[in-house]
Amino acid sequence: MIYRKGLLTILLVLAALPVQARLTVFTCEPEWAALVRELVPDAKVTTATSYLQDPHYIEARPSLIAAVRRADLAVCTGASLEAGWLPMLLERAANPAIQRGRPGLFFAADHARLHAPHEHVDRSMGDVHPEGNPHVHLSPDELPEIAGALAERLGELAPESSADILGRYIRWRGHWNQLRAGWRDRARDFQGQTVVVQHASFNYLLRWLGLGIAADLEPKPGLPPSARHLSQLLEKPELAGARAILIASHQDPQPAEWLAEHTGLPVLVVPGTVTGTAPTETLGGLITGILRQIELGESGATP
Repeated sequence: MIYRKGLLTILLVLAALPVQARLTVFTCEPEWAALVRELVPDAKVTTATSYLQDPHYIEARPSLIAAVRRADLAVCTGASLEAGWLPMLLERAANPAIQRGRPGLFFAADHARLHAPHEHVDRSMGDVHPEGNPHVHLSPDELPEIAGALAERLGELAPESSADILGRYIRWRGHWNQLRAGWRDRARDFQGQTVVVQHASFNYLLRWLGLGIAADLEPKPGLPPSARHLSQLLEKPELAGARAILIASHQDPQPAEWLAEHTGLPVLVVPGTVTGTAPTETLGGLITGILRQIELGESGATP
């Protein structure tokens, strides 16, 4: 009887405690979904894109509109990466908490130093972002700053969980620093070497690793490789010293394969963002996987 009374008392006390609401988060790209889950593992997360999609071009589907309407927070890259579809999504969702200037809308690029900003941009330059290169999720130095700002924002939206979120961020950053030190050691073998790319998706990581860019398969940012441009690339003396052709999983491999046939360079197909499977389901695992592919210099796709 005493045991029953004690158990009843505990249950009544637990019932009287405030219920912690589960955060509902919408993310524009998978990298931010992975980061949110590191900080708030029990959050309900919906992602607009996958590693097999180009985040520049997404349809504002009814399912995404509904997800934004229900969300407490939307996490996107910003820097005009989603300019072609996010404004329409926000307008149709009509969620007052997730609008520009509101705490419910978080842009990662606002908390990073972007490469290659432009004071003047016009269509003749191709798909150029005036704010700078938005693919900052592959920057080993900028990502901790973004993660810290995101942890702070999540803590503001869920103050009852802010201490736990901060603790997870501190643990995540400690692990990230260990990974970064290991990447730096492995990057010493890349100094002075180059790769061929398609678009600026990997530029932050390549620059950090000390790898130069011998050529870009795109004639201008965002424009698909043309036969004329590919033929002109064969005349570039820089190709002779390139290590490989590096493209993302969502990109058409045919231009890279054509150049490979004419140069003998291996084609490395790697995810441009996190995937749903190990070892590339986290940002740390993604960078480690890309680094391993470059080291091996073997053709084929990283799962």
